[in-house]
Amino acid sequence: MPKATARHILVDSEEKCLDLKKQIDDGADFGILAEEHSLCPSGRSGGNLGEFSQGQMVPEFDQAVFSGEVNKVQGPIKTQFGYHLLEVTSRSD
Repeated sequence: MPKATARHILVDSEEKCLDLKKQIDDGADFGILAEEHSLCPSGRSGGNLGEFSQGQMVPEFDQAVFSGEVNKVQGPIKTQFGYHLLEVTSRSD
């Protein structure tokens, strides 16, 4: 079963998500932005979600985690919870 580790930032609008992505692209620290802006409790730990298996997350998130590039910020990814920026930090088959 494929597994991954990832971190994310959850916000309530696509506009805010795009703004945070631009800040990261311009050199801002993902973890600090997660602590400051994420609506998810994981924000307190820099957005770290730990390790999880394929199929444990909502479908849109799961697809991005298991098909996207490792160590590259992806998003905005829209789910029932809001808009996510996602960085897969490791993945194994």
